[in-house]
Amino acid sequence: MAKHWADFQYEIYLNGMAGAVPRLPTDLTRLEELAELRLGAGPVGYVAGSAGDGSTARANRAALDRHRIVPRLLRDVRERNLAVEVLGRTLPAPLALAPVGVLSIVHPDAESAAARAAAAQGVPYILSSASSTPMEEIAEVMGDAERWFQLYWAKDREVTRSFLARARATGFSVLVVTLDTPMLGWRPRDLERAYLPFLHGVGTANYFSDPAFRAGLAKPVHEDPDAAVLRFLGMFGDPGKTWPDLAFLREHWDGPIVLKGVLHPDDARLAADAGMDGVVVSNHGGRQVAGCVGAADALPGVAEAVGDRLTVLFDSGVRTGDDIFKALALGARAVLVGRPYVYGLALDGRSGVEHVVRSLLAEFDLTLALSGHRTPATVERGCLAPAPV
Repeated sequence: MAKHWADFQYEIYLNGMAGAVPRLPTDLTRLEELAELRLGAGPVGYVAGSAGDGSTARANRAALDRHRIVPRLLRDVRERNLAVEVLGRTLPAPLALAPVGVLSIVHPDAESAAARAAAAQGVPYILSSASSTPMEEIAEVMGDAERWFQLYWAKDREVTRSFLARARATGFSVLVVTLDTPMLGWRPRDLERAYLPFLHGVGTANYFSDPAFRAGLAKPVHEDPDAAVLRFLGMFGDPGKTWPDLAFLREHWDGPIVLKGVLHPDDARLAADAGMDGVVVSNHGGRQVAGCVGAADALPGVAEAVGDRLTVLFDSGVRTGDDIFKALALGARAVLVGRPYVYGLALDGRSGVEHVVRSLLAEFDLTLALSGHRTPATVERGCLAPAPV
């Protein structure tokens, strides 16, 4: 019998019989406000901030809000199964934790806590290249749990090659290549505080532990950390990369490759033509291009263009279980969630991340059932109606 994620609500109610209430809100949209109170201005600005005046982050929410779910009645939804097939593996639900770097700025347990939480709930954890914790340590804490590696594609081919070899050797099964960040976007909340963690060697753990990276240093990292930071900054992004360069990644990675940041159907077609396995429809949570199209507005066009050739995933703006339902109806196979679990981490460590995952999936399970569906497979565009103008 499949797990009923919705049972989390009964667990909460039963705990209430003994006077215990959840440590964090079950309305996950409240987490950002609480994190603002808990964290320093620099860290919370880095996590919550967006490009420009925040117009793209707002567009992401508006794009999801433009759709309304149309429930169907008198369907047998007693037994439900949220499992989905994604990139050749079975996931217990259509959810993964998105790659978010420098998590040590919000909690000392950083990526290890998030990875442990993901493993405990059975959802994939996507480790950022820019993590505060080396990939080998994350692999150790996750055991056999599903883990994917997100690549910021460096200028230095040897460092990229080394990253791929390390990730493969430590059990990361899917490569997620972020293409929308060849350089940092204009982020006023960070700029106004001159706050960039990388300048202090935070978020550089995978680089500073990498043999190919260290080979390019005149002195060991601990002897000249400023030189190591400068080398990192000089190679982190590469605005000169083009579609033919993807052949290098395919040559050095024998598992699925997913391109993150795709918004245009033609780019999705180019990804398929290049032999990629999937795309993530994403605008980096609004952090790169101000005035950009909302990710959920771009999703149907991408899904229509390549849904029969590639696995289409989605992120940017997911905050609730009904957002997951809407993303699936618009053509995604699964979604990635980012900021909410980071706020959960900031507020309550590993337990906070698990709370976010369980709350999201409980709400999604209930939304699915109450809309007349037993599995994500039957959720399609006809399940939605446009919101009244």
